[in-house]
Amino acid sequence: MVGLAAVLLAPGLGRAPLDDPGEGQHAEIAREMRGGSWITPRLNGVRYFDKPPLLYWLTAASFGQWGFTERAARLAPLLGALLAVAGTTLLGARLLGPGGGLLAGAALLSCALFAAFARYVRPETLFVAAIQWGFTGLLWGLRRPRPGAPVAEFAVLGCVALGMAALAKDLLGLVGPLLAVATALWLGGRLRPMRAWLPATGVVLMLALGVGWYAAVAAAEPSFLWYTVVDNHVLNVARMRVFPDEDVPLSALEFLAAAGFGAFPWVLAAGAAVVALGRRRAWRDPAEAPWVALALWAVGVLGLFTLSPFKLPHYGLPAYPALALLAARAWREAAPRPRGLIGAHLVLFLLLGAGLGWAGSSDGRAFTSAVFGITDVYSRKEAAWGQASPYPPWSDIQPLLVRASILLLAGAAGLALAAARRSARAAAAVVAAVMLLTVPLVADGLAATSAARAVAGMAREIRARLAPDDVLVLEGPIENAGAVEFYSGHRPALLDGRRSVLGIGATFADAADTFWSPARFTEAWAGAKPPYLLTTRAPAQSIAAQLPPDSVRLLAVQNGRWLYGRAPAAR
Repeated sequence: MVGLAAVLLAPGLGRAPLDDPGEGQHAEIAREMRGGSWITPRLNGVRYFDKPPLLYWLTAASFGQWGFTERAARLAPLLGALLAVAGTTLLGARLLGPGGGLLAGAALLSCALFAAFARYVRPETLFVAAIQWGFTGLLWGLRRPRPGAPVAEFAVLGCVALGMAALAKDLLGLVGPLLAVATALWLGGRLRPMRAWLPATGVVLMLALGVGWYAAVAAAEPSFLWYTVVDNHVLNVARMRVFPDEDVPLSALEFLAAAGFGAFPWVLAAGAAVVALGRRRAWRDPAEAPWVALALWAVGVLGLFTLSPFKLPHYGLPAYPALALLAARAWREAAPRPRGLIGAHLVLFLLLGAGLGWAGSSDGRAFTSAVFGITDVYSRKEAAWGQASPYPPWSDIQPLLVRASILLLAGAAGLALAAARRSARAAAAVVAAVMLLTVPLVADGLAATSAARAVAGMAREIRARLAPDDVLVLEGPIENAGAVEFYSGHRPALLDGRRSVLGIGATFADAADTFWSPARFTEAWAGAKPPYLLTTRAPAQSIAAQLPPDSVRLLAVQNGRWLYGRAPAAR
């Protein structure tokens, strides 16, 4: 299954430019790490405390080996995806046999949101992989063939993986899975002795990996711990952050729609498995502890973020491996009476196939507004500013919808045949095959989106126009053009850029010259050597509208960005 994942995910990994916002800032952090600190990440030369360093360590190493390219930048997320598929397949084989393991791996691989982040420079797939290997290690021993069989090696592996989850994205990735496993064991009367599933060696390694970096940065940067624990978690959930960014959270319904469609159609079978576990009160059976732990984790993650006031589309991703495993179990248990599960998938395939076919025959405006308005963080930020986000050309998206529609309708026909034969195995194979065939469509859609809003083209314009000593000023958060230095070699000053991931970094004395006020920009604009202005804000909303009109010259417009220079004085 890992080989199939590589075949589906790796081709064309570097053909699209880095997406901005999204990928650019993370690639730039890794680039700056090559010549700076490997302990405290920096972006645009400013301290960056939002994410721990595992992604940046791996990407910086990749840059050192293969150069500063898009392909090298995306290798770490691809590695995370392959590891996540491997861990899911292995645990599935342990719990369900080889066939169930392959189905679980295929289910995770074919989740559209997972496949997208497998080719996207963010820490999400590394986080998912570490959590899944944590579950694999801790749950492996709960199905040991005889009492007293050695399981310490697997449990230690699980502990190490959870420590890596804290390094990949968040300490909650260490704590959450432990709570899910401990609760499942407690409900089944197997919590004690704890050393049977949580060996001391594993705990020491988990804490050393998971907490060591946080302790090192906290010792060097006194404000780091408060920002990470209080502002970025407690106050973020309460919507009372001291250093907020421009992200616009989803509503509960929008989050469930994004998480559900991102895991389509496997979330349906997973839900059936969770309901079945509840009906039979599986938590009372010690043998069901692994499944209870997975169900608690999947429901807990989705439920927590549904209720949380702040959530983004990808927050449901850590639940996907558990959903894939639960879906594989549901298909296995449906074998005696499969028509209900097959029929539900048949209806869903027909509805979605027909819907995508209808969307493909339209002008695309309703589809792009609805889909990007829910799933895309940048589109939501731009809408908050009252302006439209740059979308990929409909000519690039429309053929993908038509191909997806054909695949789903063909899958519906295959499901009808499986229903006639009353074969759950055939139906599961049809669902897996259809969804795996959609993975390249996800990659093509992601590439089209990145090309439509990347800063790479504008960076070429900057590199061609600006001399080494010219000043470039970026208006707004650095995230909106995070790769501008990566591509152009020019580090911008930031105008009105404190409401961003660099909000806390802006409080340090060595960042004072990076963040400009409108007054400073206006004064520099009128000086002997005026700066250039790069902005994602429409002309009427930019500081350019406040400058003397005859002093402003528009140099370039591309992908929702404007580049201005000062017009020469009239003779």
